[in-house]
Amino acid sequence: MADQTLNAQGLNCPLPILKAKKALKGMGAGQVLEITATDPGSVADMAAFCNQTGNELLSTSNEGDVYTYEIRKA
Repeated sequence: MADQTLNAQGLNCPLPILKAKKALKGMGAGQVLEITATDPGSVADMAAFCNQTGNELLSTSNEGDVYTYEIRKA
């Protein structure tokens, strides 16, 4: 269960990552952010973002054109 949700649908790279970064900044360690996005490039971007920042990408899924990510803040 996510502690916070972020709707980044309709936004193109790099906006979903920038909004995720901003949302995570205001969260505590161990909290989970759920992000929904429609940009297919966000799949690779979210994984790279988590690798670079040390946050944990808990899950990635998609239904149709909507991608959902869960990230645990480091």
